[in-house]
Amino acid sequence: MDDESGQGQATPQYKDLTNLALSARLRRMQTSFSWRATKPLRDLGGMYQKYVRKSSRVDLLPIHELQLITKNNKVVWVSVGEDPQFLLTPLNPAVLGQGGWFNLEYDFSARFPVEQCLYLDYGDGFQPDVVWTRNIVKQGRQRLTLYIPKGLQGLRLDPMTRPGEFRLENPVLRRVDPPQLDCPWSGIEGFLKCCEGCAVTLVEAQQLERCMEGEFHWQSHGTDPAFTVQRRSHDPLTEGWCRIEFTIAGEYEYEVAKVYIDYGQGFTEEESFPIPFQSGTTNSRILRLTGDVVNVRFDPWEREGKFRLERLCFDNITEEEAQQEIASRLSSKRLEYSGLSTSDIWAGSMNADAFDGYGGAILHGCDEDQESQLQADESHDIVVERLLSDYAETFVDREAELSYRKWIYEVEAASLPSDESVKSFVSGQENPIVVSILVPVYNTDEKLLSRCIESVIAQSYPYWELCLVDDASPSSHVARVLKFYNERDKRIKILLRQENGHISRTTNDALSLATGEFVALLDHDDELARDALYFVARELHENTDALIVYSDEDKIDSAGVRYDPHFKPDWNVDLLYSQNYISHLGVYRRELLERIGGFRTGVEGSQDYDLVLRCLPHTSPHQILHIPRVLYHWRAIEGSTALSQGGKDYTTSAGVKALKDYFAELDGLGATIEQGMVANTYRVCWPIPHPAPLVSLLIPTRDKVEVTELAVRSILDKTLYTHYEIIILDNGSVEPATHTFFEEIQREDSRVSVVRYDHPFNYSAINNFGVTLAKGSIVGLINNDVEVISPEWLGEMVSHVSRSDVGCVGAKLYYSNDTIQHAGVVVGIGGVAGHSHKYFPKESGGYFSRLKIVHSVTAVTAACLLVRKEIYEEVGGLNENELKVAFNDVDFCLKVHDAGYRNIWTPYAELYHHESISRGAEDNPEKIARFNTEIDYMKNAWGHIIDHDPNYNPCLTKVREDFSIGG
Repeated sequence: MDDESGQGQATPQYKDLTNLALSARLRRMQTSFSWRATKPLRDLGGMYQKYVRKSSRVDLLPIHELQLITKNNKVVWVSVGEDPQFLLTPLNPAVLGQGGWFNLEYDFSARFPVEQCLYLDYGDGFQPDVVWTRNIVKQGRQRLTLYIPKGLQGLRLDPMTRPGEFRLENPVLRRVDPPQLDCPWSGIEGFLKCCEGCAVTLVEAQQLERCMEGEFHWQSHGTDPAFTVQRRSHDPLTEGWCRIEFTIAGEYEYEVAKVYIDYGQGFTEEESFPIPFQSGTTNSRILRLTGDVVNVRFDPWEREGKFRLERLCFDNITEEEAQQEIASRLSSKRLEYSGLSTSDIWAGSMNADAFDGYGGAILHGCDEDQESQLQADESHDIVVERLLSDYAETFVDREAELSYRKWIYEVEAASLPSDESVKSFVSGQENPIVVSILVPVYNTDEKLLSRCIESVIAQSYPYWELCLVDDASPSSHVARVLKFYNERDKRIKILLRQENGHISRTTNDALSLATGEFVALLDHDDELARDALYFVARELHENTDALIVYSDEDKIDSAGVRYDPHFKPDWNVDLLYSQNYISHLGVYRRELLERIGGFRTGVEGSQDYDLVLRCLPHTSPHQILHIPRVLYHWRAIEGSTALSQGGKDYTTSAGVKALKDYFAELDGLGATIEQGMVANTYRVCWPIPHPAPLVSLLIPTRDKVEVTELAVRSILDKTLYTHYEIIILDNGSVEPATHTFFEEIQREDSRVSVVRYDHPFNYSAINNFGVTLAKGSIVGLINNDVEVISPEWLGEMVSHVSRSDVGCVGAKLYYSNDTIQHAGVVVGIGGVAGHSHKYFPKESGGYFSRLKIVHSVTAVTAACLLVRKEIYEEVGGLNENELKVAFNDVDFCLKVHDAGYRNIWTPYAELYHHESISRGAEDNPEKIARFNTEIDYMKNAWGHIIDHDPNYNPCLTKVREDFSIGG
C-alpha cells in the first residue's frame, strides 16, 4: 500500500466530522416529541448501562473511503479504497472515562478474509505505532479484548485494507474484568494528557520498546530503561517548584521510578530523584528546581519487564501548593511532624533544637535592621533545607519498604514449600519432632491474641503444642479467648494464673506444660510465618545435635503489613555480646532450658537475652543454627520495643544486668559491661594484659611526605596507649623532603624507625618483611594515609586482639568528608569483597545499629589491622605471590578465619583514611590484567565463603555495600 492511502496516519478532519454528526443527530432527536416524552426512560437506561451493564452502544461514523448503500433491501458498507476508516463514538462516554479492560463487540461479514486495524488517539491523532491488526476469517459476532488507559480521545476501526463490500452492525463497547488471554488486543499510550495545562510525549531513550502483550505496553530490555520527556506545549519547566505525578502498572508489584533533571550539563545522579511506587497507584513528588529545565529523563524502573504508563505529569506549581504537599507528606511519614499544621512545619516549629548552632554569625558592615533581616533569611533557608532533606528521606524510607514488599512478592513467595513438599517431609518422619510453643499472656488485645494463636494453628507442620499461660490479666476476654481455643484444638494447653508474677515466672509455667523435645518462644501479640515450624523441624532433622535454632524476623503493624526485616548473620557471639540479635524466632532444646533452670527473674524486659546467654556455657558454636528465612513477625504497636527502640527503656538496663551476670560467672576474663551507644546495645570492655604488650605498627610508604607525616604524627600525638613502635617501610622514596622527615622523626621519638625496602612494589612482601623486624607480640598493618581521630583507638584494638579466640581486629575508618570508608569487609559483594556501609554518614547507626557496636566480621582492611604476631606467622602472612596489591588483606583474614579465630570490628577505634593517596590508579593494561588475575585467584581459593559469608545474610545484596535487600 502506498503512502497516499493514509494507512495509520493521523486524520485531523475527523474531529470536525464527529462534531457535525453528533450535532445533527442531537438536533433531530431533541425536536421530536418522543425525545421529550421518553426522557425518564432514557435516564434510567443510561444509569443501567453505566452502573449495571457498564457498556455502551457505539456510533459508526465513516470518515474515510466508505459509502453506505442498500442492496437486496439490506444496508451494506462499501470500501472504495485501501484505507476505509470508522470513528467509533460511544453513546455513553462515561464507560470510557475510567479506563480499563473492554470488549469491543460487533457483527461482521464479508465475502473474503480481511485484515482489520484498531487505532487509539491520546490527543495527537491516530499514530502509526499505536495500532493492532487482526485477520478476520469467520463471519459473525466479533469480540476484541483491549485495555484502554485513561485519557483516551478517540477510537478508530479500519474494517479492511482493500476495496470491497461488507456488513458491520450492532457495535458495543463493554467493560469487563481483566482477562487471561495469551495475546488480546490492548491499548498503548503514545501521547499522555494528564491534567490541566500539562501534556507530555515520551521518547524511548534506551532499553525500551513498545509491546502488545496483554495489558502491558512497554518492554524494558535492561537495568537502565529510560524515556526522555517532551512537553507538548513547548513551555519549559522553569526555576521554582515542580510536581511530578505518574501511574505505572507493571508485572512487578513494587518498584522505584527515577526522574533526572538536566539544567544544561546533562543528566547526573546528583540531580536524580527516586519515587517508589506500587503497581497501578498514582504517585507524586515535589521538586525545587534551581534553574530552567533543558531536559527531563524518566526511568520507569531498573529491571527488565513489561509495564504500561497511564499517567505522567510535570507541572510548575505555586510555592503555596508545594508547601502544602510537602507538609502533608512529612506529617504522615515522620513522627516529629505528626499533628503539625503546614504553617507550623514551615516555620520550623517541629524541632527548634535542630537548628541550634546555625545562626548567630557576626555580620560585619550591617546595621541592626539589616543584620536582623539577614539572620531571618538565613534561618528561613535553614528551615527549608532541613524540610527538603527530611522530605527526600521519606522517599528513601518508602523505597526500602517497597523493596521488602517486592522481595516478599517475588523472592520469598517463590521459595516457600508446596503443600506436597510439606506432606512428603512429614510423612517421612518416623519420630517427628514436636515443638512446644511458649506464650506468656497478659491483657492482650483480643484481636491480636487471636491472630497470634491462629498463626500457630495455621502452621503447615502439624507436630506442635501451644502452651498459653495467662498472668492474671484484668481483662475478662483473655481467659475467654484461651478457653475457646483450648476447646477447639487438643494441641493447645492453657493455664490461668491467679496472681500476677511477671513474664519470667509466667513463661516458666508455660515451660512446665511443655512436652515437646524443643520449645519455641512467641510473644502474645506476634505471629509466626505459616511454614515457620516446618523449616525449624527440617533444620533439626538435618542437624540432630542442635541445641539452639534462630531465624530472621520482621515487624508487622496493626493492619498486618510486614516491614523492616532483620536479615541476620550466622552465629556471631561478639554481635550477641553487643545486642540480642538472636531474639525471634528462638527455638531451644527443652532439656537445655531445664538444665539452666528456665527463665530467671530480675531481668524482665531482657529475659530472652538472659536465657540465651546462660545457655552459652552448655553449647558449642556448631550447635547454634541460623535459618536465613523470615519466620517471625514482631508486632509493632504503640509502646512496644518493636515500634521504637526507646519504647521500653528498662530493657536496656535489664540487658546490661544479664550481660554483667553472665561474665561474672566466667572466671578470669575481667571484662566490664557498659551501655552501648544506642538503646538495647551494650559494650563489653575487655582488659588489656599486664604488662601491656608491645605493638609494632608497620607503615609502608613511598614519598608523599605530607601524607605519611600526618599519619605518623597523629599516632604519636593522639594515641593514649603508649607501648608501641612504628616501623616505616620505605619502598624507594626519592624526594629530599621525605628523607628529611625520616631523619627528623627518628630523632624526635625513639619509637620510630625507618627501614629501606628497595624492591618493586608488592604490598604483601613489604609487610611480610616488616613483620620479621617487629619486636612486638602484636603487629599492626597501617596505611600511610590514615589519621587518628579517637585517642583510645589503639588500646581498644589491643584489648580485643589479646583475646585468645580473636584473630584480626579492624577499626572504623572515615573518608575525609566524614562518610564511612570501612566498617568491616563483606565477602562476596562485587564478586569478591566490599566494604560494609561504605559512604554512610559518620553519625549513622547502620543496619540494625551495626555501625555502633562491636561484632565479628569475616575480614577487615589492612589500612588499620591488628593481629598477634604468632597468628600472622601461623597462617603464613600475606600472599606475596598471587596477591601483590589487591585482596591480600581479605585473603589473610580468611586464612585466620579458617584457622579457627574470629575477626573483630570495633567502632570505638576511629581514624580517617585518605584512601591510597600515594598509590597510582589501576588504569593501565598491566595493572588491569594483574587485578583480574587476583580476582580469579580469590574466587578459586575462597569460592565457598564468597558464596556465603557467615557474617552476612544471603537475602541481602551482593551488588551494593549498604545492606539493602537482594535477591
